[in-house]
Amino acid sequence: MKEKAKPVKDSKQKGKEENSGTKLWSWIKTIIGAIIVVTIINGLAVASFVVPTPSMERTVMTGDFLFVNKFIYGPSTPQVIPFFNIPLPFIHFPVFREPQRGDVIVFIFPGNRDEIKSEEFQYYLKRCVAIAGDTLEVKNNHLFVNHIEQPLAPNAHYDPDVAEMPSEKYETFPYGKGYTRENYGPIRIPKKGDVLQLSMNNLHEWVIFIAREGHKLTSDGTNIFIDGSQTSSYRVERDYCFGMGDNRDHSLDSRYWGFIPKENIVGTPVIVYWSWDTNLPIRQIIDKIASTRWSRIGTLIK
Repeated sequence: MKEKAKPVKDSKQKGKEENSGTKLWSWIKTIIGAIIVVTIINGLAVASFVVPTPSMERTVMTGDFLFVNKFIYGPSTPQVIPFFNIPLPFIHFPVFREPQRGDVIVFIFPGNRDEIKSEEFQYYLKRCVAIAGDTLEVKNNHLFVNHIEQPLAPNAHYDPDVAEMPSEKYETFPYGKGYTRENYGPIRIPKKGDVLQLSMNNLHEWVIFIAREGHKLTSDGTNIFIDGSQTSSYRVERDYCFGMGDNRDHSLDSRYWGFIPKENIVGTPVIVYWSWDTNLPIRQIIDKIASTRWSRIGTLIK
């Protein structure tokens, strides 16, 4: 039997396929290149941040899109792969200036009170109200830092209709202290080199904090161990700050989940470049555009 002749592609068809393959590869390289460029810029200088919650209203609003100055507190290698939200190990470069009391800061969320690490990589936005070495206390909603009452930021406010709940003393940081949103502390913001005295009575307060610094705190019921070595103290390895929302009665902040490591602070928001209702799905594009808050665009963040 004679074999059937195999169809032969003419040169034009081959050319079309090669041209399509070249275009596809060129498109893939362009996308990869764009992701790399955005990742580098996002790490070094400027990033975009969308406000997800009302904890900082009226300073910023839910649905505000912000440009964040990342250079001010020291640029870093990329912290996350854009579009995929995959965290990366990163290195901080020297800072232009340190975070100060009163700064609005964007930072990597360290995790909830009882978490060593947050389950999901997230950026948070709060106001830095105390820095490493400060002593902070809230008395009947009045904030004191180093025993001096602090004035509210220009847009910060309390909600008179929100009453303090007795259950809050079981939800605040650190575990077991019984602090509440309106009456919190006094508590010292840890500073590198501080020595924490440990006892059987306060282990539960520091176990997560020490774990976040990369060490394991355990006890046999009588003795205390860090990384297997018996001890009665712990030397703090990093500087921290304390963040609170300007919308004080509607803010889950450091009062609930703890201190912010200084190296987690990535920048300060500068300006609102867009603002609309982020709760509306993109398929409702007409309604979404209609929800644009034109008066917010161009607002400087202070």
